[in-house]
Amino acid sequence: MLLRHLSIMVIAFSLAACGNSGDVAEAPATEIDGAEVATITEIAVEGPERRILAFGDSLFAGYGLEEQQGYPEQLEDAMRARGINARVIDAGVSGDTSAAGRQRLAFTLDAQAAKPDLVILELGGNDMLRGIQPDQTRANFEAMLEELRDREIPVLLMGMRSPPNYGEEYQRQFDALYGELAQEYDAALVPFWLESIYEDQSLFLDDRIHPTAEGITELVEDTVDDVEAALPPAG
Repeated sequence: MLLRHLSIMVIAFSLAACGNSGDVAEAPATEIDGAEVATITEIAVEGPERRILAFGDSLFAGYGLEEQQGYPEQLEDAMRARGINARVIDAGVSGDTSAAGRQRLAFTLDAQAAKPDLVILELGGNDMLRGIQPDQTRANFEAMLEELRDREIPVLLMGMRSPPNYGEEYQRQFDALYGELAQEYDAALVPFWLESIYEDQSLFLDDRIHPTAEGITELVEDTVDDVEAALPPAG
């Protein structure tokens, strides 16, 4: 089972890796400050719908979480809180390697009601856990990035890191591939998207593998600027 899900903790340690409607009393205006007003007032979203495809493994699939607690769902909420008419589609599959992602990417894109404005590509951790060589991971990413380039879909790559116990050469090759691919295919990049949480065990489920809902919230807060920046202007 550990090989079917992305083992964040391996990386972490290795990198150290209503009531009655008749009488409702209103609170006095002086008891509600500006921040509270902001939280209870719905923020209007503007512009055309921006479709973002979150394509990845268990980190996007929301393993062990409620339906609305996963990264794509929380990211959509965060984008809409900024007034962006975002629709984030969850295309995460637990256990996916880059090879599995490569096999299903075109089908997933063809199944969309409209072409995504952005694809967030998050894979590679399961390759590392299975000992798949970085050159194979690179080849799978290249095929996916070429597919997305041919379809003229911008990409945000979510980078990962290898723990040092895989060996210096493996670590060097694996860690470098995200930045090199981002440059080669003109993709936006988050160099290590777990940076904000990987050292904090309280942000992981009891399995010490997958982030809690709070952990996902931290990840969204840390990466929402990158997502917004990677999203092209509305046409």
